[in-house]
Amino acid sequence: MKYILAKVMLAMLAFSLATPVFAGPFTITPVRIYMTPRDKAVAVTITNEGDDELVMQADVYAWKQKPDGEDDLVLTQDMLLSPPIIKLAGKSRQVVRLARLSSAPKDQQLTYRLKVREIPEANPSKTNVQLQIAIAFSLPIFITPPSAKSKLTCSADRVAADTIRATCENTGNAYAQPLDFLLTGPDGVQLASLDKGGYILPTVKRNFDIKSEGNKPIPSGMAKLIVRLDDGSKQTYDIALTK
Repeated sequence: MKYILAKVMLAMLAFSLATPVFAGPFTITPVRIYMTPRDKAVAVTITNEGDDELVMQADVYAWKQKPDGEDDLVLTQDMLLSPPIIKLAGKSRQVVRLARLSSAPKDQQLTYRLKVREIPEANPSKTNVQLQIAIAFSLPIFITPPSAKSKLTCSADRVAADTIRATCENTGNAYAQPLDFLLTGPDGVQLASLDKGGYILPTVKRNFDIKSEGNKPIPSGMAKLIVRLDDGSKQTYDIALTK
């Protein structure tokens, strides 16, 4: 039971920008898949870090976002991982191919999610433990033409004495990904911060609540909102906070 619980905790913590993705018995590289409209396929490496055989299933979903930023995933046949069922002996690895089956537009980024999950029922437990929990990963896929770029604009309003809500909209034709947010006063002193962001697909608007440390009230007046993006760049917005 302790082993299974440890696997679940690792699965919850595993997804990050680091390479590779790791959780309990297996790793996947790359963690984000980038393709151009000319690319027909890309290699994905899955490694079984454990001693027991693993059986995994892969599915590809068309990835959109609802107006509030919630992910909207629909199974698709635009792309296919071959083979879709993967069997890995202990301490082994396999390179699989993610192939694109449909054409890609020349001026718009296409976004998908590759979900790879363990099938624990394929390898019945040798112990008396009845609970079996599958580890799964959802990896983003971006098919991006050279002309596709993100265009992010952010504003902020107060929602509580110690909290402001940043509203960020992507009016470009490729994804944007804020990594973190920093609110400072005109003198550069930190007022509040948020150390996590998220993907914002084209035409989508998302909200991020930024709180001060120790629930300290954020003063009214002029301030600066600094947004750090996944490409290493920063965008700064002048905002006016009311009481």
